[in-house]
Amino acid sequence: MPQLIASILTILLFIPMLLLSCAYLILLERKVAAWVQDRIGPNRTNFSFGVLPFKGHHFGLGQALADGLKLLVKEDYTPPAVDRKLFLLAPIIVMIPALIGWAVIPWGGWYESEGFTLWSWLPFVGGVEVEPFRVSIAAAPVSIGVIYFLAVGSMAVYGVVLGGYASNNKYSFLGGLRATAQMLSYEIPMGLCVLIVILIMGTARADMIVHLQANHVWNIFYHPLLAVIFFTCILAECNRAPFDLAEAEQELVGGFHTEYGSMKWALFFLGEYLHMIAGAGFFTILFLGGWDLPFLREPMAGGIGWVILKVHVFLAKIALILFVMMWVRWTLPRLRFDQLMKLAWRSLIPLTLLVLLLSGALVFVRAPMWGHLAANAAALAAALWIGPMLPQGPPVNRRIGLAGSRFSPAKAQA
Repeated sequence: MPQLIASILTILLFIPMLLLSCAYLILLERKVAAWVQDRIGPNRTNFSFGVLPFKGHHFGLGQALADGLKLLVKEDYTPPAVDRKLFLLAPIIVMIPALIGWAVIPWGGWYESEGFTLWSWLPFVGGVEVEPFRVSIAAAPVSIGVIYFLAVGSMAVYGVVLGGYASNNKYSFLGGLRATAQMLSYEIPMGLCVLIVILIMGTARADMIVHLQANHVWNIFYHPLLAVIFFTCILAECNRAPFDLAEAEQELVGGFHTEYGSMKWALFFLGEYLHMIAGAGFFTILFLGGWDLPFLREPMAGGIGWVILKVHVFLAKIALILFVMMWVRWTLPRLRFDQLMKLAWRSLIPLTLLVLLLSGALVFVRAPMWGHLAANAAALAAALWIGPMLPQGPPVNRRIGLAGSRFSPAKAQA
């Protein structure tokens, strides 16, 4: 019963917080874009919306609410040639995995009660003695936490594919096909990264993986190469630049959501930002020690003060990862689709397989944890040595001669 109450309170507290944070992540994205491009960004929109008496700039914090209201009151147009049922179902399918995946996230470790008397102030009921208990601050602290998270996150591709297929638009359909190939390809190295962490930690419980890192060394210091690969896979799974080939404006107009508008269009991007938050939380659990704060020895379970501190530490790490995701988007150019697939199948998958073999051997011989850092370095060195020897295929970026150009002049005809 105490765990059930804790799970219900966690759901009631964090689901609204996640939905509201998505709105302000859009504002943060626009501010990060402005910072990268040496602009100011949105800083004028207040909370009056032209009607209410709340004047002043308020640092542009009203921009997120104004964007939401704009999408809410826009005309909800459905093209006549679409598959109407699937067309309406696709945005919902994108949202559901992003919401239910958070069930296994351990927000603040364990809360431990010393026991207390309940309802002692009621005259006819009397006091009810509650025995000491320990509960996990998570909606569903199951023993297969990270595996559940990985399985649920992979279901988001169905919404993208259905949206592209049901739109009856060739650009949308091509965007859905690209999303399918991309997500299926990058789920392999992501799953291998999770498998390696489970192999080393000896458990699939998300809260236990965090606890094993707490007061010790985080996994990012033992497996930096694995952390970089996992972060790259998160970007690809969330359809974020430089892996946003499913919605490449230069080639596919708008990709899988070309025919969508109003709140149906907004649901796609709400799902994308929810997946970003979930991916950042997943990365924090596996590699950044979850709620662990460096140089502060924390108890395995504590009172409400420790829970609040751990929640804030966990959210701060998620915010840092989200900022890095946005920074990458506005820094790196978009890859070509063949480069995207080549990165997965020729680089990330062989690398993670090699690290898996090395990690399995180290766990078998019970080597110290620092041996895994040497395994990462050896795998990276092997990739840099063997990579140039592999067949590269036909050149796709060859220069084409142009008459009058001093950089690539056309060859004189014989």
